[in-house]
Amino acid sequence: MQNSLEKIHLYHTNDVHSHFDSWPQISRFLRSEREKHEAGKEACFLFDIGDHVDRSHPFTEGTIGKGNITLLNHAGYDAVTIGNNEGITMSKKALTNLYEGAEFDVILCNLKETDGSIPNWLEPYQIYETEKGTRIGVIGATAMYTEFYQRLGWRIEEPRKAIQSIVHQVQDETDVIVCLSHLGIHEDRLLAEECKQIDVILGAHTHHLFMEGELVNETLLTATGKFAEYVGHITISLDESKRVIGKKAEVIHVNKMELLKEDVKAVNTLISAGNEAMEEKVFYNAEPLKQQLFKESSLSSFFGRAMIEYTDADCAMFNAGIFLSSLEKGWVTKRQLHSMLPHPINPCVISLSGSELLEVYTLAQNKEWPKLEIKGLGFRGTLMGKMIFERLYKNKQGELFAGNRQVVPSESYKLATLDMFTFGFFFPSLQQAEKEYYMPELIRDLVGWYGKQKA
Repeated sequence: MQNSLEKIHLYHTNDVHSHFDSWPQISRFLRSEREKHEAGKEACFLFDIGDHVDRSHPFTEGTIGKGNITLLNHAGYDAVTIGNNEGITMSKKALTNLYEGAEFDVILCNLKETDGSIPNWLEPYQIYETEKGTRIGVIGATAMYTEFYQRLGWRIEEPRKAIQSIVHQVQDETDVIVCLSHLGIHEDRLLAEECKQIDVILGAHTHHLFMEGELVNETLLTATGKFAEYVGHITISLDESKRVIGKKAEVIHVNKMELLKEDVKAVNTLISAGNEAMEEKVFYNAEPLKQQLFKESSLSSFFGRAMIEYTDADCAMFNAGIFLSSLEKGWVTKRQLHSMLPHPINPCVISLSGSELLEVYTLAQNKEWPKLEIKGLGFRGTLMGKMIFERLYKNKQGELFAGNRQVVPSESYKLATLDMFTFGFFFPSLQQAEKEYYMPELIRDLVGWYGKQKA
């Protein structure tokens, strides 16, 4: 690396997913690093690249994500972009209000109102200037979940095109261009190939980890994995003409950060605050509903009926692994529903022909699935568990029935299921099938709704 006139430090996190166990250490580390660099007259910026929010955590759920913003404020972040957990697991109103009180910029160039206007809580890009006059253009973008954003009342645009459009706007006004990309490793590599003006891409979404970054052309790709295990640090060196002459990336493991006794207390306080905020009674449960991982249960039957009644579908399909606890007799609170079904999973109704429904039913009999470990897809449990069918069964003659109707190959049926089964990993045919996502309702909301109806 040549002798530089200026060094700029970028610190970044991604895909924290409300894993707060190490957050007190990270927050203290980031504040300390900023103080150190500023004392040395070196510019320092802190960025989060999305999915900091995850509604599976009681603190996030109880504060509707506002608690996450408080944590980011305290750590001193300069800007964030959103991930799919902020974007599509929250209602439009909740996302619109999420960043009220944020002491940082929300940078996102590919999310619009349905009329094409820019939401008032974000900026497509921002240009920061160091004390030495170096201009840093920062652009943000998030993954393109078109159907989900449409259902919530947003317009999501193709991210790489949107980023490149902004780059062309700002390249003559900036000395350094940084992209906050919640797009995933494949998209980041394509972006670096297509848009060589970008100096650094801070990555996220696919939970990849670059220990020392990755160079594609002259663009440096970085990412810190997931769940607040690492913090990323990039050093950009510039010469007297503000030309970038060096870029270096590293990640720092939380084990290398100072751990204080009060850190554990701080995390427990977050959990308690979230739980207290969810003590609202939802419905009275007249009899205990027990979970069973590998067979049907009173709880799975209750949930199946809730799915069908809420969506007016013919039948329902889901996996027993979604239930992380039982429901005892007595008042059921929001906290109990959240503990039982912490997943950011939406209900979905799929229109299928009789032959397609039979294919799905047959495929779901896979004997290896119940003990399969699932990661991602919004699922916050561990094992798949038994595939459960409500009002979809075979009689003694082996004929398939959906409710009281015998399934006929040429006729149409509506199957209520979980959005995670529409992504093609377990049932490829469901990815292209006609479907309706129910949003912003999560599956725990259906249980609460159904319980109220039956109370």
